[in-house]
Amino acid sequence: MRASLLQMRVDGSESVERRRERASALVREQAGADLVVLPELWTTGAFAFDDFDTWAEPLKGPTHEAMSGAARDAGVWLHAGSVPERADDGTLYNTSLVYAPSGDLAAVYRKIHRFGFDKGEAVLMGAGGDLVTVELPRTTLGLATCYDLRFPELFRALVDAGAQTLVVPAGWPERRRGHWTLLARARAVENQCFVLACGTAGTHAGVPQAGHSIVVDPWGEVLAEAGPDEEVLTVEFDPARVAATREQFPALKDRRLGLPTPPRPSF
Repeated sequence: MRASLLQMRVDGSESVERRRERASALVREQAGADLVVLPELWTTGAFAFDDFDTWAEPLKGPTHEAMSGAARDAGVWLHAGSVPERADDGTLYNTSLVYAPSGDLAAVYRKIHRFGFDKGEAVLMGAGGDLVTVELPRTTLGLATCYDLRFPELFRALVDAGAQTLVVPAGWPERRRGHWTLLARARAVENQCFVLACGTAGTHAGVPQAGHSIVVDPWGEVLAEAGPDEEVLTVEFDPARVAATREQFPALKDRRLGLPTPPRPSF
């Protein structure tokens, strides 16, 4: 498979509408890829808390229309990062959208772990509650977003749900870039999965972004890593290596804690 991670610059130098147009153009340029990934909250910036309410949109709002068309035109599976979604009841969510090559909306994931402790996203947005996987022709994606990366139980649950490739869009700050790389590799090793982690470049709301989008294989080896600036990171990987790794080193079979509850026998 060929994946392209679009490490977009997100700063105050362009409007949301212009950024949406630029993201659409970048996606269309990836025709021939199997999977394209955008970062977290690329329309506003993950730390631009004051803009969340202003630019929140319904699930099938302008970003949906733009990304659906771009996926269809490029003929790719598109993980369109995330956008601030306004639900019917007015609650805001940090919501990821995944599109099939037809342009159809294939999956929606509302970020479960909200960052900010007692401010920012943690108080402005609701928490999602659903695990989401997406079955592609050659692999099954498990969806997570940014701060989720710090919670290994989420990723283990995604593996139990069949995930083989973990996709993590993010707006990760430069001051904690070491954690970004470390956690991406840890999630790959402990779950024997590929990890595709796509971050933003630039500075938004005064917070310099880490960039350094990264693709990690099931052994924890870094297959590709971007620099700090805007970049398209393209990598080819073999999804069959997940099954091969799990067979060669069957650590997941030795689990004793946190196993899915077996069904009760029926009589």
